[in-house]
Amino acid sequence: MPRFYPNVVTLQPGKSVAAEQRETIDLLLKSNLPGRWSVKDSFRVLDLSRQGFEVLFEARWIRNVMPLADPSSDIVWQRETKGAAGLPFGDPDFAMFTGRRGFQVVAGGMFYRAEGVVGLSNVVADAADARTVWRALALLAAQTFPRLPLVGYESGDELSAARDAGYEIGDKLRIWVKSKD
Repeated sequence: MPRFYPNVVTLQPGKSVAAEQRETIDLLLKSNLPGRWSVKDSFRVLDLSRQGFEVLFEARWIRNVMPLADPSSDIVWQRETKGAAGLPFGDPDFAMFTGRRGFQVVAGGMFYRAEGVVGLSNVVADAADARTVWRALALLAAQTFPRLPLVGYESGDELSAARDAGYEIGDKLRIWVKSKD
């Protein structure tokens, strides 16, 4: 898995699928996965503490289905076409944008189109620019992947910035992490 991405992601809620998800995680626990790995509990229904996991963080789903008006800002946005190894720059469903003031990168975010939505992750913004950055990313997503809802998850100050920028705040989720003994 790319760095900072979970090894397991739950995709359905419910008791019957939760049992199957736990079985899959138990199988992975018995495998030889190296180092630290994680589970994104998309519906916050699994308790993995008995399997040696710790909560890395809790967050809330966010959603923006309508692009916002062009935010006025001195940040200039650019879609990146190459960079760190492991990022899928050649994939037409992936887009990474950086925002610059002059030659300095001051903001950014990544999009991935899948299953009729665009996922937003790795948002970077200074607190003073956060609201504008979140709005700019909504517009960039709409321009890059037209007519698809934009979704992601955030916590803390980033969640507040997304809310202030007009994103809907949804259900809770949890990210679990475990280090190999």
